[in-house]
Amino acid sequence: MLPLSKEPGRVPKHPFRDIVDAILYIDRSGCSWRQLPVDFPPWQTVYGWFQRWKERGVTERIVQQLREQIRLAEGRDAEPSAGVIDSQSVRAADTVGRDTRGYDAGTKVNGRKRFIVTDTLGLLVSVTVLAASWQDRDGAKTALLSVLLFTAIRYAFADQGFAGRLLDSAARTLSMVIDIVRKPADQRGFEVHPKRWVVERTLAWLTAHRRLARDYERDPEVSEELIRWAAINQMLRRLARGEPAQRQQRRQARTTTLWNTH
Repeated sequence: MLPLSKEPGRVPKHPFRDIVDAILYIDRSGCSWRQLPVDFPPWQTVYGWFQRWKERGVTERIVQQLREQIRLAEGRDAEPSAGVIDSQSVRAADTVGRDTRGYDAGTKVNGRKRFIVTDTLGLLVSVTVLAASWQDRDGAKTALLSVLLFTAIRYAFADQGFAGRLLDSAARTLSMVIDIVRKPADQRGFEVHPKRWVVERTLAWLTAHRRLARDYERDPEVSEELIRWAAINQMLRRLARGEPAQRQQRRQARTTTLWNTH
């Protein structure tokens, strides 16, 4: 799924496995491109392939394929029919231009806001990065539009920040139903909310990548690409640990072996 720059053309000097490892290292460690260790290919080569794959939408297809594999392993349909949307405001570094940053009065953050849509397993479906000054109900339209065009999701869960005119607009223009999951009136402190917690967990997993703890990118599309790479990293780790059915079979096999031994 990682096409060459020229087909047919000269075979790349550096294996794609090394290029992918270098991108994931930058995403996870938070270092700059120029600080990439010498164990990896030159940073110019890594950044060049990073841009080529972004322009060709390669990571979007990889995310889709990995999501389908995990869903099938969980006994679900390959394509989700329901999703969960949420936003996250992060501070922006001095490398982020004034035209793509803003101030979120709710969280008191000067930077950018990430809108992500996941399926009900918490697997990434869509990501949109805007200035933090965007209201949730306005920025969600862009994220939901890409979901409408490329997935079968027509039902989404959201928190109270997305309530209001977004519900009518999504039903009228996108033919999507937005279900607002409100917090209990007697809630005190933190409490896990049904349906919504999976997307909040995904945001926490993504922020564990130090490159995403703050937005350093001049171009919001580069931020979206790094978020997709972080999601790919999480999905690959999830698959590498073993599919649920296979884990269950191994557990039963171990139990049977111990029973027969004793």
